[in-house]
Amino acid sequence: MSGITPEIVADHGLSEDEYAIIVRRLNREPNLVELGIFSVMWSEHCSYKSSRIHLKKLPTEAPWVICGPGENAGVIDIGEGPNGVRQACIFKMESHNHPSYIEPYQGAATGVGGILRDVFTMGARPVANLNALRFGRPDHPKMKSLVQGVVAGIGGYGNCVGVPTVGGETNFHSAYDGNILVNAMTVGVADQDKIFYSAATGLGNSIVYVGSKTGRDGIHGATMASADFGEDSEAKRPTVQVGDPFTEKLLIEACLELMATDAIVAIQDMGAAGLTSSSVEMASKGGAGIRLNMNAVPCREEGMTPYEMMLSESQERMLMVLKPGKEPMAEAIFRKWELDFAVIGEVTDTGHMVLEFDGEVVCDIPLGPLADDAPLYDRPALSLDDYKVWANVAPLGNVPASTDIGADLLKLMACPDLASRRWIWEQYDSQVGADTLQKSGGDAAVVRIHGTKKALAISTDCTPRYCYADPYEGGKQAVAETYRNISAVGAKPLAITNCLNFANPQRPEIMAQIVEALRGMGEACRALDYPIVSGNVSLYNESKATGGGSAILPTPAIGGVGLMDDHEAMATIGFKSEGEAIFVVSQSNGHLGQSLWLRELHGREDGPPPPVDLAMERAHGELVRKLVAEGKLTAVHDVSDGGLLVALTEMALKSGIGCTLEQIGDHFTAFGEDQSRYIVTSRVADTIQAAGIPMTRIGTTGGDTVSGPGFSVAISALREASESFFRDWMEA
Repeated sequence: MSGITPEIVADHGLSEDEYAIIVRRLNREPNLVELGIFSVMWSEHCSYKSSRIHLKKLPTEAPWVICGPGENAGVIDIGEGPNGVRQACIFKMESHNHPSYIEPYQGAATGVGGILRDVFTMGARPVANLNALRFGRPDHPKMKSLVQGVVAGIGGYGNCVGVPTVGGETNFHSAYDGNILVNAMTVGVADQDKIFYSAATGLGNSIVYVGSKTGRDGIHGATMASADFGEDSEAKRPTVQVGDPFTEKLLIEACLELMATDAIVAIQDMGAAGLTSSSVEMASKGGAGIRLNMNAVPCREEGMTPYEMMLSESQERMLMVLKPGKEPMAEAIFRKWELDFAVIGEVTDTGHMVLEFDGEVVCDIPLGPLADDAPLYDRPALSLDDYKVWANVAPLGNVPASTDIGADLLKLMACPDLASRRWIWEQYDSQVGADTLQKSGGDAAVVRIHGTKKALAISTDCTPRYCYADPYEGGKQAVAETYRNISAVGAKPLAITNCLNFANPQRPEIMAQIVEALRGMGEACRALDYPIVSGNVSLYNESKATGGGSAILPTPAIGGVGLMDDHEAMATIGFKSEGEAIFVVSQSNGHLGQSLWLRELHGREDGPPPPVDLAMERAHGELVRKLVAEGKLTAVHDVSDGGLLVALTEMALKSGIGCTLEQIGDHFTAFGEDQSRYIVTSRVADTIQAAGIPMTRIGTTGGDTVSGPGFSVAISALREASESFFRDWMEA
């Protein structure tokens, strides 16, 4: 008898049906070690059992895609490097939501550490970190400390490890009161002839553990991340890992040094589910088996059991398969960097994971059921029409007229979603490495590819309120906005990663959000020739602790990457001089549904989100990139949250130069959030008209106000409004 009770099964996040499948596939009951391994590998966090059938519908290929989803990170071709070898950009975004709510500093810090390892395990030197953060109401009693802890954790880890944090986004909404979102993205650069994969091969090859010792922190982290929150979230602190960025820095350097040799067959970081997921994934991808001697695992605590070792999510650890005879050289490198090194097993041809401890076999599981045969659910989902009935978003109806556009603008610039993020980004080292050309505050972060004239443009985007009102249009818009932000600096958008944050997929209305958002994302990626090469799914983001069950807004965060051939041509958002013509690319139809103006000025979250015309999005992006490359534009900014007048204000604040608008219209055109729009400025106004694309001249740069028919607001007042939110909140 294994002693496995229904209560133990439930504590491991497995259903009765799933446990019955395990028993059938093993032809016996599992022991506790085996149950723990199944529990993490079959968790939502590791197996994507509720989303896999829908993820398979997404476009993942293009001529420039070297490796799509399925590896540690996505890989795209970015042309020739300074040494004549073709280079690759390697990138991914992942979530660390539940840990960051329970223990914000370590939760956010280890989220950064984990995504860094996903990138450098493939041979890339990380060159940029970004993050996408969602918090609850600022007046929620826990929110200030959560914001402070998360920002400090991101800054503390990224700054110490020596990778610049260059951009991201931060939003606030009551739907995140009980379940904040912390999504971290890392971008790296590698030579294409030095890209490493995770498939373990070579009968008898050594399996090597490197990095930090294994402790009891993070045990059941993947299982905890695959369940919603109850009242006992504080009791889950032991499932949050503890990070050490200085060790991570040593690990990066040691791994890259070993990667410069020919010693490595396969390499995998120990992320969610730790030693379990890394060993299972390596063996299953290589079609091999694996035998591990648990007595050889470096442990930092006395009396650790195989169960604890396999499920621990201690940080800064990697697993490798080495070529025969390369162990001494590899060990010398890791010892030089003061890191643990241990041969803990070997590759076999059994197709099983076998664990031995104190001379006994404590686990013997066929790898197929663990990895390739994990449960796959086609969960019931509402139709889009039925979902909209359930969501019960009020129709837009009559919208009150604005009595004072200038006063409305000041209020918008001071609201949490638009206020300056200076308090946040001043805590991040954005310049380490000396290749950051543009950081937070522009449309996209821009990082030079060292030793070349090329640069990577990177942006993270999502508008959750759009996704709640219409997940299909919201999914399209999240992709399109990264495309627009990257185009706005003059770079060609190449590919995206994503972090798909949703609530409980066992609810048909939540499953509808997932299905429809992915449908919209897929359409946008195809229309824009902008494939998905990596990503992460984070489900069960809801909390019973806030009373009655609180689901987050659907938040399919998108991280986009583009390439600029010559970074000296980069466009920025600030006005450059007085007397330049200001144009809007595209029409402004005044769409106020789901707008920030409607929410912040009138307390309403009504109406449909703005529709996205993907053909228009592509045409306008191509035009803007062409004009930037030709040097005809002096400033470029995409129009998004808050609409046209907010975008113009951001351009004025960036430069200290105001503008006078001959036409801005009423509050509909001033604050409507129509898509596919850019504001551009030019000294050669008569040469930038484009056939078939509307471009309207609306004003001229100059002065110390943002002014238009019937309103005038001093830049100094707008700056005070923008800076006031975080300053006053954090000082209170």
